[in-house]
Amino acid sequence: MTHRCNWVSASASPQYVQYHDEEWGVPSRDDQHLFEMLVLEGAQAGLSWSTILNKREGYHRAFAGFDIAKVARFTPAKVETLMQDASIVRNRAKIEAAIANARAVQQIQAEHGSLAKFVWSFVNDTPIQNDWASYRDAPASTEISDALSKALKKCGCKFVGTTICYAFMQAVGMVNDHEHDCMCRAACAAQGKKKRRA
Repeated sequence: MTHRCNWVSASASPQYVQYHDEEWGVPSRDDQHLFEMLVLEGAQAGLSWSTILNKREGYHRAFAGFDIAKVARFTPAKVETLMQDASIVRNRAKIEAAIANARAVQQIQAEHGSLAKFVWSFVNDTPIQNDWASYRDAPASTEISDALSKALKKCGCKFVGTTICYAFMQAVGMVNDHEHDCMCRAACAAQGKKKRRA
């Protein structure tokens, strides 16, 4: 019998299952994807992840496919347009944070070479492999997510508290929090060893 992490319920949508099976925990070192997850994890604050996944396509359209340079050029007028866009979370602070984060990421890229190099340095470029019997045992934050949060804030990022940063780390494979007997755990661990580049 196929076993998935217990946060994927039997009634989960195919989109939710696909996200767990094909993306969550897979090491990503692609700056555009990392920026996307930074925006989406920030957008999730106070909401369910399924809500964000349902709006992901809308986010892709609204935020220029998460093109960092394009989002960094968004104007106050663009913010007003986005506030009328029902395909995304219409929260002014979150929309403005996404733009601020694009500009911060540009600064990070200029100083560190890439966003990937910067964030992955917090785990010494190697995914942390956890071994939880149940996902409920996984922490909401760690000392590493505390440090990442502090560093991102210093660079000018918004909506990057330690809990959001830990969820980001899980999503992009900086930490493998698939449950011990989850069908995806070994594959994510193997990809982490290869330091697969997106």
